[in-house]
Amino acid sequence: MAVIPLERKPLTLAERTYLPQILQGLKTTMQHLVAPAVTLEYPEQRPEIPTGYRGVPTLVKDPNGREKCVSCQLCEFVCPPKAIRITPGEISVDSPNAHVEKAPKEFDIDMLRCIYCGMCQEVCPEEAIWLQSNYSMTGLSREEMVNNKARLYELGGTLPDNHHKWDKKKAAEEHGNAH
Repeated sequence: MAVIPLERKPLTLAERTYLPQILQGLKTTMQHLVAPAVTLEYPEQRPEIPTGYRGVPTLVKDPNGREKCVSCQLCEFVCPPKAIRITPGEISVDSPNAHVEKAPKEFDIDMLRCIYCGMCQEVCPEEAIWLQSNYSMTGLSREEMVNNKARLYELGGTLPDNHHKWDKKKAAEEHGNAH
């Protein structure tokens, strides 16, 4: 294999002393020195959260305080990292919500596995799971980073529900039983 020597252009005196590069670096440093600071004093100062931000997934209740989740397990099946685990449970016959198919006995989301993709919220037919704007989840152990059903409802709270699906269904059942 033949080696072909290449002619290099000789360096100027300034290039040999690296002065242009040093001056360019000092110029950049001075610009940043006099510019206003962009660093936030976290946690006292927090960044503005944009609309549509996907944060921590939570469970929400309807305005009447009822669980909206009916344990369909669609969120569990669609979750890419398999962070959601649902154990379906039965609703007792004497419960005021007995007309609902079922409710989750256990509902866990492993926040160490969750990738905040939002697919669970998109697939939920009951609008029971929502991604909140909270982005600061911490824990001292792996167990603390698994949010159980009680913790998910605590984080989610109650959201307005324009459907009132259960109220209509219950009213229709009562109306049908009256005839």
